[in-house]
Amino acid sequence: KQWYQRRVAITAGGTHRSGQGAYGNMCRSGRMFAPTKTFRKWHRRVNRKMRRYAICSAVAASALPSLLMARGHKVDKVAEVPCVIEAGVESITKTKQAVTLMKAIGAYDDVEKAKESRKVRTGVGKIRNRRHTMRKGPLVIYKEDNGITKAFRNLPGVTLLNVSRMNLLHLAPGGHLGRFCIWTEPAFKALGEIYPSNILPRDMMKNADLTRIINSDEIQRVVRPTKDQRRPAIKKNPLKNINVMIRLNPYAKIAKL
Repeated sequence: KQWYQRRVAITAGGTHRSGQGAYGNMCRSGRMFAPTKTFRKWHRRVNRKMRRYAICSAVAASALPSLLMARGHKVDKVAEVPCVIEAGVESITKTKQAVTLMKAIGAYDDVEKAKESRKVRTGVGKIRNRRHTMRKGPLVIYKEDNGITKAFRNLPGVTLLNVSRMNLLHLAPGGHLGRFCIWTEPAFKALGEIYPSNILPRDMMKNADLTRIINSDEIQRVVRPTKDQRRPAIKKNPLKNINVMIRLNPYAKIAKL
């Protein structure tokens, strides 16, 4: 009986009995089993060159419409990607102006997609301060915050990011490349200063079409001709194969009769 009383969580209020029993890991609203500690190793150190390579790859992937659409972004009405808007956008402060801008560049469909995707989370996470889930919308990247964060922060699914603090968790959420990025003109120009050509990952090959390189006249002229490869004969058991036995012992055919 004692175990049963501890297992049941009393949710009513107004008495000394309210809330009792809601501490076991088997109870609703109770604590979790083996709770995570604050001193856990939450982060992992990654080399600077690897981080830089990953950010550059994510920025490059945001310029491919096929990757954006594969991720679920609605970019059918966007004129081109990467989407770069004028510098005056960094000074707007009203959400109404931000909505008008999004509709003008054809990016508001992605905001509506994120808004309609808001659902109650499945599982016990809904009572642990993460009740709702929502898809990712556009990522607005700016250089100077003259009010742009106030204008865009209330749009569902929209994330704001300073170009000098590029975050891979926003550029490739969940490890998936192809986030729909909206750049302001100063932020887009600042990429050349933040990531100069001498620190960017260099291509190992000028031409990535390996089949064309191999079949080119320059390569085929110097390579050796292909050799005729004879497949080794399959060894067969004469005791099980009569034809092999006759080849070894012609008298086996008469003996078999």
